[in-house]
Amino acid sequence: MTAPVIGTALTELVGVRHPIVQTGMGWVAGPRLVSAAANAGALGILASATMTLDQLRSAVREVRSRTAEPFGVNLRADAGDAAERVELLISEGVRVASFALAPSRELILRLKDAGVVVVPSVGARRHAEKVAAWGADAVIVQGGEGGGHTGDVATTVLLPQVVDAVDIPVVAAGGFHDGRGLVAALAYGAAGVAMGTRFLLTSDSTVPDPVKARYLAASVKDVTVTTAVDGLPHRMLRTPLVDSLERAGRIRRLARAVRHAAGFKELSGLSWSRMLRDGLAMKHGKDLSWSQVLLAANTPMLLKASMVEGRTDLGVMASGQVAGVIEDLPSCAELVARVMAEAHQVLDRLPRSAQV
Repeated sequence: MTAPVIGTALTELVGVRHPIVQTGMGWVAGPRLVSAAANAGALGILASATMTLDQLRSAVREVRSRTAEPFGVNLRADAGDAAERVELLISEGVRVASFALAPSRELILRLKDAGVVVVPSVGARRHAEKVAAWGADAVIVQGGEGGGHTGDVATTVLLPQVVDAVDIPVVAAGGFHDGRGLVAALAYGAAGVAMGTRFLLTSDSTVPDPVKARYLAASVKDVTVTTAVDGLPHRMLRTPLVDSLERAGRIRRLARAVRHAAGFKELSGLSWSRMLRDGLAMKHGKDLSWSQVLLAANTPMLLKASMVEGRTDLGVMASGQVAGVIEDLPSCAELVARVMAEAHQVLDRLPRSAQV
């Protein structure tokens, strides 16, 4: 199936056919999903936060073995080895560097000097203004509907604020899953849309089938925001585990966090000193207690339990609100073609004077 094309500042910037981004979801956005998204004409983003440097290099090379199309890698800007990871991306010729938090001016300049496109994700207008002033090439702006760590301002309010505030391409995230949403984002002035949950729920996603079934069975009201996992607002499916975490007292939650921190240390190969440095970086500039920083160690292991091991009873399932309206598991190629076909159908129904 050949998808119709809509060219935007995003497609020109990163060299993809369609103004669609598959976001870098931890434990989900691995080589298979990223290469499938790239081959479909979208920008696939590889999630690297849970990988060692050697694992990241291997994953980048596996993606390249599966596709000749551009793709990106998502990095933690506050990681102790962020500079080393940036050098890895440069040496491996990765086209796009995506960041879940605002990267430093130095990281942006190093990447740009090497010809890498820098696309941070932001959740507020002031953050977009900051990274734009530092030289970011584009931004992904996520509204409160988005999955994982999220804010409380709806995409329809946040997106136009950011579009009006910066002169670089803005990609809209939070609440997008179809062609109507793409056209709406373009009408707001965005250069494309980024989708996480919608790509998670494809046949190319390696998430276990029982976990996908839980997503497909969810209603919009089954997607909640909780601070019980890591002390920060986190949008996910409501499950008995989430309920128990919210009921648990502070001591019980901290004991659980210590256990998961030890598990993540073993899995990642990080030393306690490196994890402490990462914790200091996470705490810097944020109103977080050390208890909240420690609770953040819950997230990688709880996500791994569900997204890799299929244990919905032991893991959490980050999710955008759109999980409540998604009903199928297309391939990435089918999904992208469908979104683009729907977008053109919507545009064709608009009065000529109103078309994008």
